[in-house]
Amino acid sequence: MESVGAYEAKTHLPKLLDRVARGESITITKHGVPVAILQPTDSARRAPVTETIGRLKAFRGGRRLNGLSIREMIEEGRK
Repeated sequence: MESVGAYEAKTHLPKLLDRVARGESITITKHGVPVAILQPTDSARRAPVTETIGRLKAFRGGRRLNGLSIREMIEEGRK
């Protein structure tokens, strides 16, 4: 894990965030002492597209709208 000083982190935050979005973790130091870690959130860790599609299809299976249209449900929610 790379370490970056607080001043450098402030100056180059957009670049650091791009690196973190690609999966890197970066330690931020202040006077050489680690004070924070930039790391991807759990939601940033993406599942493969095919896996996500499979999960959506499995979730959808067996669920019916019982004759309701999407428009009817939207209008019902506006009341």
